[in-house]
Amino acid sequence: MLFQTYGDRNHPAVLFFHAMGVTGESSEPVAKYLQDRYFCILPTSTVYCKGQKYVSKADEVRQVEAYLKSQGVEHLELVVASSIGADLAMAFLTSTKLPIGYVFFDGGQFAQIGKGTRRVMAPFLYLAIKSLYWSKGGTLKKILWCDDDSIKPYFIAAGENLTYTNLRRQLSDSLEDKPFPSLPEELQKQIYFEFGSIEDHFKYRQAVMEAYPCGHYPVFEGYNHMQYQIRDPRGFAEMLTSIAEHNGMPKLPFIRK
Repeated sequence: MLFQTYGDRNHPAVLFFHAMGVTGESSEPVAKYLQDRYFCILPTSTVYCKGQKYVSKADEVRQVEAYLKSQGVEHLELVVASSIGADLAMAFLTSTKLPIGYVFFDGGQFAQIGKGTRRVMAPFLYLAIKSLYWSKGGTLKKILWCDDDSIKPYFIAAGENLTYTNLRRQLSDSLEDKPFPSLPEELQKQIYFEFGSIEDHFKYRQAVMEAYPCGHYPVFEGYNHMQYQIRDPRGFAEMLTSIAEHNGMPKLPFIRK
């Protein structure tokens, strides 16, 4: 993995887990609005790092834990996970010993997909991500959830170093068709599972609500996958600050509970 940070390491820490097909720097626009008050940590998955070999989710978690320790982080004020980053974030939440304040899942891809289907998905996803690098972002509009030029550089950067082997290995132990991991009720009460009302991943919401009945489930009415984060990073950062400091989301006109 590679790690990028924003802010003073003496400030409360915020850890980001990024979406598929982009680097950890995709959270940079949000982190820049948080850096005056928080120490923001942006890992990039081994899948998108030059010369690195993806081993497993457990190894990714190990690398994150080691980095947090190296930075002297003893408490996480907030964990933010986007799309497939939710899968890795769940593995982190169920294994870390660090105290955690709050968690925000932005369009978490809580899919439970069979091994055979994931194997078939690998070549299609590989070509889709690589095409963004080969075309210098020219195929962006074909990726439905992110048809916004602001995220283009992070797709291009991810595609440059992506190898088919690493992507295949990641999918082999991600989005598994197993029961969702157990989370303590107290931790569930600190988690916000957000979905856009028009995104494809909205179909996972009911299953997640049944697995974690004590969580919060705001809906961004009229928004597609990660669209608020991408198009209004300042507003998204202010929302995260409200959660971390006031244990609640601000009154935004598009939020449906």
